[in-house]
Amino acid sequence: MRNDLLRARPRSRTAAVVLAGVLLTSGLAAAGASAEPAAKFSPRVRDLVGELTLDEKLSLVHGGTDPNSVGEAGYVPGVPRLGIPSLRLADGSAGVRVDKPSVVMPAPVSLASSFDESLATRYGAGVGREARALGTDVLLSPMVNTIRIPYGGRNFETFSEDPLLTSRIAAAEVKGIAGQGTIPVVKHLAGNNQENDRQTINVQMDDQTLHEVELPGFEAAVKAGAGAVMCSYNNLNGPSACANGDLLTGILREQLAFKGWVMSDWRMSLTPDSLPKGLDQEMPDGTYFGDQLKTAISEGRIPQSALDTAVARILGQLDRFHLLDNPARPTRDLAGLTATAQDVAQAGAVLLRNQKGALPLSTTRSGSVAVIGYNAKTPKLNGGGSSHVLPSATPASPLDVIKQRAGSTTTYTPGYDPAGEAVPSNALSPAYTQGGGLPAGAEGVFYNGTITAPVEGDYSIQLQATGGGGFLQVDGAASGLFGDSIATGYTGITVHLTAGQHSLLLYGFADFVKPLQVNLHWLTPAAAQAKIAEAVAAAKAATTPIVFAYDDSSEGLDRPDLSLPGYQDELIDAVATANPRTVVVLNTASAVKMPWLAKTAAVLEMWYPGQKGAEATTALLYGDANPQGKLTQTFPVDEAHTLVSGGAGLYPGQDGQVKYTEGVDIGYRWYADKKVAPLFPFGYGLSYTSFAYSGLTASNASDGGLDVKVTVRNTGTRTGTEVAQVFLGPSPQVTAPQAPTALGGYAKVTLTPGAYRTLTIHVDPRQLSYWDSAAKAWKRGSGTRSVQAGSSSASLPLSTQVAVS
Repeated sequence: MRNDLLRARPRSRTAAVVLAGVLLTSGLAAAGASAEPAAKFSPRVRDLVGELTLDEKLSLVHGGTDPNSVGEAGYVPGVPRLGIPSLRLADGSAGVRVDKPSVVMPAPVSLASSFDESLATRYGAGVGREARALGTDVLLSPMVNTIRIPYGGRNFETFSEDPLLTSRIAAAEVKGIAGQGTIPVVKHLAGNNQENDRQTINVQMDDQTLHEVELPGFEAAVKAGAGAVMCSYNNLNGPSACANGDLLTGILREQLAFKGWVMSDWRMSLTPDSLPKGLDQEMPDGTYFGDQLKTAISEGRIPQSALDTAVARILGQLDRFHLLDNPARPTRDLAGLTATAQDVAQAGAVLLRNQKGALPLSTTRSGSVAVIGYNAKTPKLNGGGSSHVLPSATPASPLDVIKQRAGSTTTYTPGYDPAGEAVPSNALSPAYTQGGGLPAGAEGVFYNGTITAPVEGDYSIQLQATGGGGFLQVDGAASGLFGDSIATGYTGITVHLTAGQHSLLLYGFADFVKPLQVNLHWLTPAAAQAKIAEAVAAAKAATTPIVFAYDDSSEGLDRPDLSLPGYQDELIDAVATANPRTVVVLNTASAVKMPWLAKTAAVLEMWYPGQKGAEATTALLYGDANPQGKLTQTFPVDEAHTLVSGGAGLYPGQDGQVKYTEGVDIGYRWYADKKVAPLFPFGYGLSYTSFAYSGLTASNASDGGLDVKVTVRNTGTRTGTEVAQVFLGPSPQVTAPQAPTALGGYAKVTLTPGAYRTLTIHVDPRQLSYWDSAAKAWKRGSGTRSVQAGSSSASLPLSTQVAVS
């Protein structure tokens, strides 16, 4: 949604009123692109619009100040005399983000990796209930933007590189949220697929790619009941996404039949002219939709009916969600939501490597255990920015839970400690006082000087902040985010420095109510090597080393590369070299490269697992739960082998423009088209058992789609869950660009050892269609098309063909 670092955070009526309401609402159709006929709104909504004064209408189309704030993201004052309630809006991608503790949920990418719509509905219902119980009415979730680049700062906060998977998980979560009487807001429309320069970049995306890749998640969320859509910071093919009539009216309202309201992302740079182009509400304040809009209406530059339409759209959703009837708020169900958090963390975990049955561990055969890694003791729960939630209970650490299982002989060494030590005063010019920063409400540079490296090498420069956040910059180039919305510990960057002075700049944003206080530390090359040596000694002395590694992805900034931050890659390599039984547990937001992979025994991707991550991780490591998650994004081998490695014009942009020249070949489609081998393919994920596929058939279904049948058998010795995936080939009769392969459907099945089941996987008619940009319509891709089935996009042992008419 927003850059969180910028936030500190039946009536009796007279005949005259009736006549006024009729005159106001009957003129809506004359307002231009954004106006809608009065008949689209209920009598109750039309009556309310008629009774509102101009100032009252304006108060509903922008945010305001909450006199009883609970630390929510936004607030819209109501109109008490007409029974229109105030609205509190809270971030909700991975739990309810207010100033009260709530359950930290696994990152949405973990949820999507479960390939489980029923679990997504449960996730949404749990967070939706928690939101209402905590005083929130509007939940700013889900995020459905496409995972296009592996560096994306918010990849953890969205779902997938595949539009079908994104659509199904998004729709299921929206149904869950809406079912609790909480208004879901799907975001960010459209093309907000990178954080770097997100407020200025112009995304150049052709119409077919927009409809086939980026829009399906929004369309599914709208159909599932989303009450509002948040437009994105970036420009899209020229105009700002929040002032783009083609996008907000032509596509969203006319093509997708959206009837709710559109709100801006936080602190968008707007003008009052955005209103008639389709934007209904400015958040979090009224810089443009307050006095400026009032003046534009009074001068006749913007018609009154455009404002009436925007107000009616907002009130229409309040009516639909029964918020106009002052419904009772539910009680919290912390136990239920916490249980859901652990279930999602376990179902979304992806087993990437498991040589010679290294996992699951056993208290009898795994011997002594050496737990290594900073995040083994200081658990990594979630990502930074608007998804950073205060835990409802003190989370257990993986170290403590593993100790309970492995016994008192378990040892611990951090191996990598991002805190390091305070930068000595003689290395900084001018001097920096630890705990320095900015007064409450301030923003700007609070340190601009030099840092001196005593010897050449890699230095981790780390900051710990309270009361806000900001970014650091070294030598005017390398930069990183810090702040208490990113992590409670130390975050920053690792840079290679030559011996001598280097420029260091610290820029901060303080909360409105408390000052920004920042500690400045570093980890020198010598200190880092000493920590690694301690870890190597521990690994040699143990039977099984378990190394925990992490990254610090956040809204506001993309990752600089695919390496683990700090010295973690070196740490894993050294430990695995010392002991080939090394197991690696990853708490990362997205793809990372693994130069140490071949030396390890096993790798388990836990993503950002939420506050029950330690319990979920241990259950998987010891086989209480069997891994079942599948990758929702391709993991590339390195930075040179991605769809954006062809130049700055692809990413991060050139001259303010980023071009989606890959078209519909997003993610695994690009790898298939270019015949580039990934590190791990889309849909990949191992199990502690094994599965075999047979008997593939495909036939035309009565709804115009396909019914694909395939038999899956558990050929291993443990009960396990498999995600059977069906991929479609292109139509020979379509001249428009087509992907060489595309996910057509999937199904989950749980089987005991030796059991089998024949699954019917339905392929929706839309998956057989393409967007005809000239006709502005979906067209069917007929002819003989290939159908493949298997366990991932790169493991499809079965193939057949079907004639699509």
